[in-house]
Amino acid sequence: MILPKGLKMNVKKLLYSKKIAPYLFLLPFVISFLIFNLYPIASSFIMSFQKLYGFNQASWIGLDNYKRLLNPSFFNAIKTTTIITLLNEIILVVIPLFIALCLNSRIAVAKNVFRSVFFIPTLASNVIAGIVFRVMFSDMPTGIANSILGVFSIEPQRFMMSYGWSIFLMLIVSLWRNTGLYMIYYLSGLQTIPSEIYEAATIDGCNEWNKLRYVTIPYMKPISVYIITLLIFEGYRTFGESYVFWKEFMPGDIGMTIVRYLYQEGFTYGDMGYGSAIGFALLVIILAVNAIQMKALGLSKED
Repeated sequence: MILPKGLKMNVKKLLYSKKIAPYLFLLPFVISFLIFNLYPIASSFIMSFQKLYGFNQASWIGLDNYKRLLNPSFFNAIKTTTIITLLNEIILVVIPLFIALCLNSRIAVAKNVFRSVFFIPTLASNVIAGIVFRVMFSDMPTGIANSILGVFSIEPQRFMMSYGWSIFLMLIVSLWRNTGLYMIYYLSGLQTIPSEIYEAATIDGCNEWNKLRYVTIPYMKPISVYIITLLIFEGYRTFGESYVFWKEFMPGDIGMTIVRYLYQEGFTYGDMGYGSAIGFALLVIILAVNAIQMKALGLSKED
C-alpha cells in the first residue's frame, strides 16, 4: 500500500515527535501488561465470586467462596506458611550476611571459588533439589539422614509424617537454594561502603564489633529491607518445597502451604472459583504483612 506523500510526511513527523515517540516505545509493554497481567487478575477476581461448571458455564454465588475460607485446612495452611516465612526471615538474613562478611574480609582466600560454591545451588530447580532431599530424608531406616542419626544411637525418624520435621524439610530446601542468592545481594551492598569510613572508625578506636554495629549494619539497611521484602513474598508463595515432599499423600495437611492449598482446590479438585478466592486472600495477607514490616522498620516515615 502506497501512502500519499502528505500523509507519509505526517506519519513520519508523528513517529519522530519527542512527545509521541516515548508512548510508542511503551505501547508494546502496555499491551502485554493489559493482556497477560491485568486481564487475568481482573478475570480471577470476578471468578472468585462464581461457581464454575466448565470453561463457559458459571453461576454467581457472591461471597460464598470467601466464606468457605473459614475452615481448619485454610487456617492450618496460613499457620504453616507464616512459620516458614518467619523462620526464613531470620535464617536467610543472618546466614547470608555472615557468609558475605567472611568473603568480604581482607583475610579471606579463594573468594571467587567460595562465591561460586554458595551460588551454584541457586541455579538448581526446586523439583531437582526436592527430589535429592526427599531421598536424603527418606523415612526408611536405611535413608541417609536416618543412617547418620543411627551413628548417634537415635531411633529412625519418619520425617515426612511429622509436622515439626515437615517445617524443617521445607526450610532446609529453601536455605540450600537461596543462601547464595542473598549472599550476593549482601556482598554487593558491602562493596559500596566507602573504605574511608572504616578507616575513620579505626582511628576513633572502634573494634570489629563496633564497626559491624555502627557502620556495616546501618549502611546495609536498604539491602536488608529489600531482602526482607523478597523473603515475605518467597515465604508466602512456598509451593515447590511442599509439592516435592508430598505430591499426593499428605497426612493431616502437615506440609500444606497457602499456594499448595490453592493448587489443590483450584487445579486438583477443579474448583477454580474457590481457588481464586484463596489467591486474593493470600494477596490481602501479603499486603498486611508488608504494611506491618514497613511500620516496624520505619519506612512509612518521611525521613
